[in-house]
Amino acid sequence: MSNNNFSPPWRLWLSRSPQNHHLFLVSQQRRFGKKIHLMSSCLFSVDTAKKDIVFLLDGSDGTRNGFPAMLDFVKRVVEKLNVGPNNDRVSVVQYSRDAEIHFYLNTYTTRQDILDTVRGGLRHKGGRPLNTGAALQYLRDNVFTASAGSRLQEGVPQVLVLISGGRSFDSVDAPASALKELGVLTFAIGTRSADSKELQKISHDPSYALTVSEFTDLPNVQQQLQSSVEAVVIEVSPESPPVPGMLTSMAPYRGRFSPIVYIKLKSNKNFDTAKKDIVFLLDGSDGTRNGFPAMLDFVKRVVEKLNVGPNNDRVSVVQYSRDAEIHFYLNTYTTRQDILDTVRGLRHRGGRPLNTGAALQYVRDNAFTNSSGSRRLQGVPQMLILLNGGRSFDNVDTPASALKQQGVYVIGIGTRNSDTRELQKISYDPSSALSVQPAGKDIVFLLDGSDGTRTGFPAVKDFVQRVVETLSVDDNKDRVSVVQYSKEPAAQFYLNTYTTKGDILDTVRGLRHKGGRPLNTGAALQYLRDNVFTASAGSRLQEGVPQVLVLISGGRSFDSVDAPASALKELGVLTFAIGTRSADSKELQKISHDPSYALTVSEFTDLPNVQQQLQSSVEAVVIEVSPESPPVPGMLTSMAPYRPDRYMICLTYTEPHFKMRGRFSPIVYIKLASVR
Repeated sequence: MSNNNFSPPWRLWLSRSPQNHHLFLVSQQRRFGKKIHLMSSCLFSVDTAKKDIVFLLDGSDGTRNGFPAMLDFVKRVVEKLNVGPNNDRVSVVQYSRDAEIHFYLNTYTTRQDILDTVRGGLRHKGGRPLNTGAALQYLRDNVFTASAGSRLQEGVPQVLVLISGGRSFDSVDAPASALKELGVLTFAIGTRSADSKELQKISHDPSYALTVSEFTDLPNVQQQLQSSVEAVVIEVSPESPPVPGMLTSMAPYRGRFSPIVYIKLKSNKNFDTAKKDIVFLLDGSDGTRNGFPAMLDFVKRVVEKLNVGPNNDRVSVVQYSRDAEIHFYLNTYTTRQDILDTVRGLRHRGGRPLNTGAALQYVRDNAFTNSSGSRRLQGVPQMLILLNGGRSFDNVDTPASALKQQGVYVIGIGTRNSDTRELQKISYDPSSALSVQPAGKDIVFLLDGSDGTRTGFPAVKDFVQRVVETLSVDDNKDRVSVVQYSKEPAAQFYLNTYTTKGDILDTVRGLRHKGGRPLNTGAALQYLRDNVFTASAGSRLQEGVPQVLVLISGGRSFDSVDAPASALKELGVLTFAIGTRSADSKELQKISHDPSYALTVSEFTDLPNVQQQLQSSVEAVVIEVSPESPPVPGMLTSMAPYRPDRYMICLTYTEPHFKMRGRFSPIVYIKLASVR
């Protein structure tokens, strides 16, 4: 990577506030004391700048009737843009067998010129077959280029919106990957005649593929797309904290797509983002003996995501209590495997008192040095991750300031026994200090027991058992309830009925199919709100414990689901809906907390295929933010309704070329302690 350019694969999602602009950086790892999410936030200046947007329209024979609706959609989106040579630029390409450019990114410099051309100058191309792969390659070679007006090399966000009405006759794999590698953010919208899996391959992420019944339904997804292309550019000055790794989240959430933030590093020959030096400082005092294995597990999971090498990422681990001890330096190991092997073998140091201040000074003097492998003078980002379990017996002010002055980006993570103010002093920014709270969740399974699901019911029970087997029920972190319904719902057991995994599994194995008709899903959802997600039934909603509902349905509801589904969302329940092909996909999307949380399988016997996808979503953690911590900027309500005392944010961690497994993303619940 060049020091003067910012590689497109580095991306962040931004939460924008009228007053402040914060970036939440998150790495999905084991919690500190079972599971934690490493979160830090940095303050950057925002240039609400510009973007290059290309519309790729299916002009094949099959879209003749729907083409006017496509053009109307393009016009509606363009009307919301700030078009100008130094602002937003737009290009439109139509394709069938071959691709044809109607106008380039640098053809028009005003919104009106673009609208006039779209209204009167674009005629349906026609032709067959539909070669979407060739069209994508054409865009890469002829449109996303400097000569055609693309400002990719200047760090301007590149956005592609594909509107398709059918399956491609050629392969889309290679050209879609080429666009991703180029840094183009692709959204694919298709009718029901299109291939949904193909759209997901083309899209930058599978969740960016959206299906409408007909092209006339495109206005229904306009706002969802609009929020995604309202991109901003963050400029990180050389003095700003380095950005460690490729980190993404899904906030703020308006519709199915999320606004994109491209980070562009200001030219600085001494700032190299291709690599980083990371030091882990672990509290090894007497009070952390039980939690130490979880700390090591956390370190291993972070290291597994790094690109370790002498000219890439380097890692060091230091443990401390009264004194500090380096287990290995930044230049000790040059492979990821060597680091992992050593971390697995580390033993808890023990001792007291806990001198965090002395440990910080020790790290500055002995870990972040040239002789130890630090490449600070070469412009390589320096990062310190502190895992702390208590208050320091010595002063942390001076050594913490010294690390900041040296340019080390510090993230402090502590347990409830840690001193929040102390962690804020240590961290590069006060909001980079987090306290970890043990995770737990209340999970309710709502099972379709109507006449039509009799043969598939054993597969449904098997799926519930498989999910329950992965939960932490026996230590009273997770609670489970199962409700079966047809015309009316019936609770098989409540959240506080069983306290062991074995009891739950035994009961699920013995469940009998309820039977009956019609299928009243709306009434069942209302029943859950009134009778299951309540304190008397074992729900810990008021304690801030994540509430998760998994609906498994085999058909369309005979009553309305709108009001009860909304009521559950307002309550803060995160709903996932899984249905067979006999179910109504739009209805499932209404019920789900977000439309992308609705998933369809051919038959109930295919449920194991989506288990991992669901599993990643319900592996939730709770991070407690103390009253002294800075408030979360803006209305950060990406995956949950706004409540004065709680936000729920969906955050995910990916490395370059690392694809998420499954359609769902791990959830992070942030509970704000009351602030008066």
